Amino acid sequence: MPGMRRKFRREGEERRRDQLIAAALDLIAESGTDGATVRAIAARAGVTQGLIRHYFSSKEELTRAAYDTLMSKMTEASMASLLSRPPSPEAALAAFVVTALSPQLTGQREFGLWSGFIRMVLRDAEMAEIHEANYLAYRDELQTLIAALPGAGDDPEQHRRLAIACNGLLDGLWLEGSVYPHGFREGELVESALAAVGKIVGVDLMAHRPALPITILKEEKELQP
Repeated sequence: MPGMRRKFRREGEERRRDQLIAAALDLIAESGTDGATVRAIAARAGVTQGLIRHYFSSKEELTRAAYDTLMSKMTEASMASLLSRPPSPEAALAAFVVTALSPQLTGQREFGLWSGFIRMVLRDAEMAEIHEANYLAYRDELQTLIAALPGAGDDPEQHRRLAIACNGLLDGLWLEGSVYPHGFREGELVESALAAVGKIVGVDLMAHRPALPITILKEEKELQP
């Protein structure tokens, strides 16, 4: 059955590629992009350097794939908060905010990866494109949630400005929680985010705070290689 064999081979190659990306992410989190050499990635993945070159033409290509994987999965984890179909637009936005600052997305590993990649984003055009695409996907989802709120009106530009403000606020709290996790009481960052985002959009999000859905936990666990 040639077709079946091709399918198994394709799935096996995708799985191997994912393993190489996971090894790269581990090393970047531990030692930065400079420490994630092809030799070190091969050793971590338990493969030869030649096998890495079979999947990626250069370390830079592998690094870009690793960054895209990280950002895509973090964005998908936040969007997974909507899979449980929150009962109202306010509840949907509150769930999105809670997920953005959940323990699985705020931690030293995530910050290590972000800080390791961000320098490359500033000097590598392809990395900048990956960053832009994922940033816009996240911000556009915020804009959609804001536009659905009662009384939000029908001005897309206003919704866009509110989404920019909310995204910047969440980014700042994410950094605080990742760098200084012991500086806050349990749940304090989430409560601060709900209160502040609620002020920006004119909605009491604290009144719609959800319990963290199981579907989000499953998505977030996939971030761990």
